[in-house]
Amino acid sequence: MSTGTVQLQRILRAKPERVYRAFLDADAMAKWLPPYGFTCKVDHMDARVGGGYKMLFTNFTTGHSHSFGGDYRQLTPSELIVYTASFDDPNLPGVMQTTVRLRPVMCGTEIAIEQTGIPAVIPLEMCYLGWQESLAQLANLAEPEIAQ
Repeated sequence: MSTGTVQLQRILRAKPERVYRAFLDADAMAKWLPPYGFTCKVDHMDARVGGGYKMLFTNFTTGHSHSFGGDYRQLTPSELIVYTASFDDPNLPGVMQTTVRLRPVMCGTEIAIEQTGIPAVIPLEMCYLGWQESLAQLANLAEPEIAQ
């Protein structure tokens, strides 16, 4: 069974430290990661190399859910995050790996994402669309500078 790969790049008006934190904070992930029309519950998150996470996405319209989890392979503060993910559903086999590279640029952070090992039954167009929606929500979370 073949698997797919998606690659995305975006500039955010936020410092790399804020973007990095948004990927490793459970409350932040629950806010920005699920695509439009989904909610997210993070069951656990141990954001360290060798640590793992488990979360559940629920379709707000249908109420159907899918859970997934994985482990953290590489973490370089404000620069690199590599983690795996696999679905609990046997119809979505395999292990995906996501690599997130952060680079400071004049106006914020360049974020480059590569996700490999996407199960063949998931259309790559849907992965791209989901990531685009998630990154728009990440921008809404990480870009505002709110005074205390």
